[in-house]
Amino acid sequence: MPTNCDDIRDFLNRRRHAVLAEVRAADGSTPREAGAWMLVAADCIFGTIGGGQLEFMAIDHARRALENGAQMDEMTIPLGPEIGQCCGGRVSLGFKRVDRTVAMTLIEKVDLEIAQRPHVYIFGAGHVGDALAMALSLVPLRTILVDTREDELSATQVPGIETCLTAMPEAVVRDAPAGSAFVVLTHDHALDFLITTEALARNDASYVGMIGSKTKRATFRSWLTREVGRPEFFDRLVCPVGGTAVKDKRPTVIAALAAAEIMVSALNYRLTPNVAPKERRRVPA
Repeated sequence: MPTNCDDIRDFLNRRRHAVLAEVRAADGSTPREAGAWMLVAADCIFGTIGGGQLEFMAIDHARRALENGAQMDEMTIPLGPEIGQCCGGRVSLGFKRVDRTVAMTLIEKVDLEIAQRPHVYIFGAGHVGDALAMALSLVPLRTILVDTREDELSATQVPGIETCLTAMPEAVVRDAPAGSAFVVLTHDHALDFLITTEALARNDASYVGMIGSKTKRATFRSWLTREVGRPEFFDRLVCPVGGTAVKDKRPTVIAALAAAEIMVSALNYRLTPNVAPKERRRVPA
């Protein structure tokens, strides 16, 4: 039974006997890069080194060692026809029993990775906001759902995300770290315009998106020119979120499409932080 949760402490507390399997070297086309790792216990795993036959062999090797106390030698596996994977590369795997030192090292590594995750702020805990929060809860991002309405926010039941009740959502935008993504989906067009303008005023956002129709898009563009005097901001806006290629307005569909946009933008920001947002979105993921 695999587990992909972030709570490595819970895993280690519940499974006192486990083996660390780590990709020591990866040459050519391989499922994961060097440094990727997983924990193998008798009844479940934490993390992944890429799946397929490679992972199956690593799990089997680790569990046999757990059962009989055998030495865990490094494995070098060619990913070709002989193991049924067509990647064509070669992977070297190292194995180590998890003791206190190994456990503490892994906990620090996971904590650091979580702390460095890009922030995504979803403004509006309505149908699309909740669906988007659910979609983003499955990927390595720090997602914060923001609303001015306590009842709507308290009704949200999405594990793994944070909530923020505030009377001034634009202040949340100002306080967000560089590289954050902002998705504006509130119940009020005027509030949408206020939050979106605040986000577009930042030059370090990885993504700024607003839900809307062609009419709302045109109205916002006119408002930016007339009221804000910054028509160039519009070039960095994604509106509607999720794009227009799929003609489906169900909240879950919009959320799935928007989640993909946000993930690509957030990862590309890490690769190209000094590139303009409009150009950055063209960089292959």
